[in-house]
Amino acid sequence: MALLPHQYDEVMRHYDQQRLQNQNIQQARLTEVYEKVTGYKALDDEIASASVAAGRARLLGDRTAIERLHEKIALLSKEKRQLLLTYGYPEDYLDPVYHCKACQDTGYIGSEKCQCLKQAIVDFIYAQSSIRGLLEKENFSTFSYDYYSTRPENGRPSPRANMEAVVSLCRQFICHFDQIEKNNLLFLGNAGVGKTFLSHCIAYELINSGRTVLYLTAFQLFDLLKQHAFQKEGSEPETSMEHLLGCDLLIIDDLGTELNNSFISSQLFLCMNERLLRKKATIISTNLSLKQLSQAYSERILSRIMEHYQILNIYGDDIRLKKALGK
Repeated sequence: MALLPHQYDEVMRHYDQQRLQNQNIQQARLTEVYEKVTGYKALDDEIASASVAAGRARLLGDRTAIERLHEKIALLSKEKRQLLLTYGYPEDYLDPVYHCKACQDTGYIGSEKCQCLKQAIVDFIYAQSSIRGLLEKENFSTFSYDYYSTRPENGRPSPRANMEAVVSLCRQFICHFDQIEKNNLLFLGNAGVGKTFLSHCIAYELINSGRTVLYLTAFQLFDLLKQHAFQKEGSEPETSMEHLLGCDLLIIDDLGTELNNSFISSQLFLCMNERLLRKKATIISTNLSLKQLSQAYSERILSRIMEHYQILNIYGDDIRLKKALGK
């Protein structure tokens, strides 16, 4: 996943601030312990003196000096932990403080980006597009079934009963995100029935569980794919292909609203197929039927959907229109 250089620098400055903040916390705790725990500082001083003495001895040819130092430090460290417990502190009270223990607030584990940095990059993109605030408003805690009729229609369950079943499946999708075989969803339905809102609900839950989620309208997706296909040498779009193909969940909203052509159809297939190969989840929402999807794009795209996606049909009245009319 990549950002423009100045954006990446801004994200990494946040890591610098976190490390400084945590160092200050650790130093404040140490000062507190020195003041309140009798004998603790003396043990630290003894370890420091022993380390200096062992270093001198090693320079003079004493090959066992370091081994003896390690044994002494182990004993003194045990005394320190016991002192902390005696004075009512946790024995790890003075351990380094980290927001992310996996990377120790560096953003990297070896040469690989830590999960926290991947999510920080996604969060940065969301912050730039204001979608983060939207997810705070559109999630399961604000979801309401009141806009769905309880009357069965055309021999099908009522819109409300259907939506309750769909939401249940979406919650299962979230709870078993890493285990389910078909970890892709296709939301079918007319405009205004809640497909986008439901996508936001899922995105909110997964982001809060530490997954990387990228939300794009179909127009944004194909604009991004076009940028990558025709980008000039040395230039780089704000969202990289690795970001697009490697995030834990990609949400493509309103597929079918973009201007379609053979390039778009082929790029959609390549994106879907690569994410399937990487076993990365994708959610697609569209106003088109399965037949219309096949006609608009290709049979092979429909084949991938039928084989690898759980298809959820949502129906009912246009909620946006109901809200606008105050119903």
